[in-house]
Amino acid sequence: MTITNNGLGTDGKAVVVDLNEGRYEGEQFARAASETAQKYVLPGRVEEAVAYDAVILAGFGGPEGQDDVIPFLRNVTRGRGIPDERLEEVAHHYRHFGGVSPINQQNRELQAALQAEADRRGLGIPIYWGNRNWDPYLPEALQKAYDDGHRTILGLATSAYSSFSSCRQYREDFAKALDETGLWGEVRIDKIAQFFDAPGFVQPFVAGVVDALRTLIAEGADLTTTRVLFATHSIPTSDAERSGPRDVDWGDGGAYAAQHLAVSEVIMQKALAELRAEDGHANLPDVEWQLVYQSRSGPPSQPWLEPDINDAIAEHAAAGATAIVMVPVGFVSDHMEVMWDLDTEAMETCEEHNLRALRVPTPGVDPVYVSGLIDLIEERLNGTPTSERVRETTLGPWYDVCRPGCCENVRAGFKPAISGLQP
Repeated sequence: MTITNNGLGTDGKAVVVDLNEGRYEGEQFARAASETAQKYVLPGRVEEAVAYDAVILAGFGGPEGQDDVIPFLRNVTRGRGIPDERLEEVAHHYRHFGGVSPINQQNRELQAALQAEADRRGLGIPIYWGNRNWDPYLPEALQKAYDDGHRTILGLATSAYSSFSSCRQYREDFAKALDETGLWGEVRIDKIAQFFDAPGFVQPFVAGVVDALRTLIAEGADLTTTRVLFATHSIPTSDAERSGPRDVDWGDGGAYAAQHLAVSEVIMQKALAELRAEDGHANLPDVEWQLVYQSRSGPPSQPWLEPDINDAIAEHAAAGATAIVMVPVGFVSDHMEVMWDLDTEAMETCEEHNLRALRVPTPGVDPVYVSGLIDLIEERLNGTPTSERVRETTLGPWYDVCRPGCCENVRAGFKPAISGLQP
């Protein structure tokens, strides 16, 4: 049967693809495909119930003391040959906070909250936690799950968007964990799709924007000179262009930018609609918003997504803005990039320009967010049809099984990765 662009055969029927029947060469790629990816119906949503018996929460990791900072940064930059002297130049972010990143404690709290909600629903599924760059590492989490008797595992990454570092690298991390534990063929790992527009992720940001605008209204601020800046981590433009399925023209910034723009627009619309429904706010004016970027770390010669939030703040101030609302839409918790780049640097930029500034909380362990993540787990447990999966933008629901070539790492190429079509 011939495959057409819409995932249907020439006879109009859905195509089932077996990745181990010569579609791509290379033994590693063949064994890196999860069972779901080996045989599934295009276009990439799994609509069959799967009896997952464990979940692994996959995090980035962070240092938990001054002595951890450089070893942690070595892990983050492994393979790039960056000397410790240069790592120390960026270590001051962590040193400023006693060498402790809040991300590990936040993930402990998230793990506990997810477990409590899963137990409340009677799912009978344990939640494990492992990191990419610091203890507890993913291979340790996988080994513990295996030792506890679990064989069919669902991965949940603490990142909501499509890019190499926020999706494919986690898929590679799971494949690497299978290698390091020797559990290929013993354990199946699939991954929850990007959840940037899932209601449980979106609603906490809506509530935060509403609260921030209410505060400004109470202070007598002029909303026509208020700017809402939706902030996310900048990435190299070459990575951004390769984010998401390669057979779709996502425009500048690839699927990464498209997803952020789509969900930011929804959050803004919902927040204004909620405020206008309140007494006395029916004629509330529109509030200008913009997607901005932060935390770039590459050399000046390498193009990264722009504008930088600090440049945007300065430009808005020069154009007559009086207040800034920062929405960390690219982040699931208040970790180092939020605490330093927004709460420290961006706030200082606002002060320099005499701007009133407010920062919206990240989802963290908001009950709505936690419940929403368990909803995503239940979708995969139950094989919920795509038509019944509620999402807040027209881009979703995203793919349960990543498309060929999705989120390529320009510098390192394709490595074995689970839960996706090769390469």
